[in-house]
Amino acid sequence: MVNEMTSLAPTPSRSTTDAELAARLRLAVNRLARRLRQHADADISPSQLSALATLARSGPLTVGELSSAERVKPPTMTRVVASLEEVGLVTRTIDPEDRRVAHVATTPTGDKLIARSRSRKDAYLAARLHSLSAEDRTALDHAATLLEGMLEDGR
Repeated sequence: MVNEMTSLAPTPSRSTTDAELAARLRLAVNRLARRLRQHADADISPSQLSALATLARSGPLTVGELSSAERVKPPTMTRVVASLEEVGLVTRTIDPEDRRVAHVATTPTGDKLIARSRSRKDAYLAARLHSLSAEDRTALDHAATLLEGMLEDGR
């Protein structure tokens, strides 16, 4: 029996240009990200969820550090943090050395929301991966390593 997902996947061509590959990757990554957001099961916006995930991964950060990590302007992050604080997902603590600086950290409720969101998204992906051949899973493992490397380079 032919695997449905494999049979639908386009076969890479040796003549694919970098621009064509970039366009295919962009579209696939954006569609996958959209599907994962749909499976997040979080009653907060994608930007709020992203900021919360960054805080859960990196620990307490200042609003400035968080805005840099999320690549948004500080006033935007201030609004995101305020909304997360309002629903009890983060706390803001004023720095005793410099009262102009606030450190933001997840609350236990925020940690639970992130864990549930990650678990649901991982389960969605695992179910999709389960239907692939071992060879295709190995190829995706290699692709994930390459994508992680591209992201670490910051390019």
